[in-house]
Amino acid sequence: MEKLGRNDHCWCGSGKKYKSCHMAMDEKIHHYELEGHIVPRHDMLKSREQIEGIKESSVINIAVLDEVAKMIGPGVSTEEIDKLVYDVTTRMGGIPAPLNYEGFPKSVCTSINEVVCHGIPSPDRILQEGDIVNVDVSTIYKGYFSDSSRMFCIGEVSEEKKKLVQVTKECVELGLEQVKPWNFLGDMAQVINDHAKANGYSVVVDIGGHGVGLEFHEEPFVSYVTKAGTEMLMVPGMVFTIEPMVNMGTSEIYIDDKDGWTVYTEDGKPSAQWEITVAVTQDGHEVLTY
Repeated sequence: MEKLGRNDHCWCGSGKKYKSCHMAMDEKIHHYELEGHIVPRHDMLKSREQIEGIKESSVINIAVLDEVAKMIGPGVSTEEIDKLVYDVTTRMGGIPAPLNYEGFPKSVCTSINEVVCHGIPSPDRILQEGDIVNVDVSTIYKGYFSDSSRMFCIGEVSEEKKKLVQVTKECVELGLEQVKPWNFLGDMAQVINDHAKANGYSVVVDIGGHGVGLEFHEEPFVSYVTKAGTEMLMVPGMVFTIEPMVNMGTSEIYIDDKDGWTVYTEDGKPSAQWEITVAVTQDGHEVLTY
C-alpha cells in the first residue's frame, strides 16, 4: 500500500484528506497483514462511483435473466437462449461479455445436466423435459462488468435433481451470510463446502469465483473448498462473485477436447450452480447482481 501522510489526498480519489478517509481502514488491514493474512491491494477495492457503475451494468444483467426465465422450457434450443441474451443486452445498451472472450463463440453459457460450466449454445441442443440448466449471463455497460447465473428446471424434474438445485442455492445463501468486513473468503468457503457435503455432494475445486467490475475476471480467485480463517481478508470495496459448482457425485471434472470450453463432471452425474455478485460494505454486504 502507498505510504501517505495524514494530510495527503486519499488514494481512493475522493479528494478527502487521508486521515479522514481510508487511513483507519488501511491501518486495520495492515494489522491483519502483519499477522500473516492475505489482504487486498488498493487497486482491488472499488470506489462508490465504480460500484454505482457496476450496479448500472447489473440492471441489464438481471433483466436479461428475467427474460430468459420467461421463455425457457422444453423444446427451446440453447441457440434461442443465446439470441435472446444478445438481443436484450444490446437493446438495453450493453455488450454480452462472453462473446469472443478468449475465443468463446456465443453471448451466454448454457450448461445442462452433467455440464458444470461454459456450455456453448447450439441450435442442435434442445432442452428436454427433466433437464436442469444453468444460464450464465455477463454484461458490459459503459465499461463496467456484471455477472450472475441462475438454474432452471425444465418441465418435470426428478427429486434428485430438484434437491441438487435447491441445496446449491442454499450454499450461496449461506456463503453470503459470511460476507462482511474483516471476515475471510475462507469463512464463506467453509460454510458452502460443509453444506454441500452434508447433503452428499461435492464442490468443484479447480474452478471458482472471481473479482469483477472493471474487468470480466479480476483478483481474487474465490475458492469454495478452503477453511474458515484462511484466504483473503474481506474489506469494504471488494466486489466478487459467489458461484459454487456443486456436483451430485465426484468433484472431478474435465474439459471437452473438441471445443476447449465445455466442462463436464468426470462421472457424468449432474452439476448445479447459482451465481451472484456481491460488494463488501462498511457494515456487511450488498448483492449487486443475481
